[in-house]
Amino acid sequence: MRLPRLSHFVLIGCGVLLTACSTLPPPGITPVSGFELQRYSGKWYEIARLDHSFERGLSDVSASYAPKADGSVSVINRGFDSEAGRWKQAEGRALFNGDPHSGSLKVSFFGPFYGGYHVVALDPDYRWSMVAGNDRSYLWILAREKRLPDAVLAKLLAQARQLGFDTDKLTQVSQTRSND
Repeated sequence: MRLPRLSHFVLIGCGVLLTACSTLPPPGITPVSGFELQRYSGKWYEIARLDHSFERGLSDVSASYAPKADGSVSVINRGFDSEAGRWKQAEGRALFNGDPHSGSLKVSFFGPFYGGYHVVALDPDYRWSMVAGNDRSYLWILAREKRLPDAVLAKLLAQARQLGFDTDKLTQVSQTRSND
């Protein structure tokens, strides 16, 4: 029995949507193990990112994470929009994709839609991290301070290139305003 053409498009569309909404890491990328949410909690400054429309034009971007009683993680992203002359803030929720000791989470700022958040590099003292999304067009380098030592940043950029990220497209994030 042949399905009508509309049914084919619906099935294909559902398949594309499910693939696009994947919260798993990109192939060949493994999140860190031994992840400790309590140590990761708190404020992180965005040092560099692969730019996307939801952050384009923002400087002084930070992300704050806090565990919640229900096992989820509160996420607050904040950045300054110089064109509008004001701070923008987005509040979201993250859940572990499985083992809470693996740095693999899914984050939502828009209801039931989640994106991947995979910590792929993490300083043993939780001073910096590198985070990938669900594909290689999402990458963030974060730090507890507004600036990373050049040698650390160079090491992270080399690791990102080795993992297949286009580091030539990274945006260096200005961190000059007070973001408290």
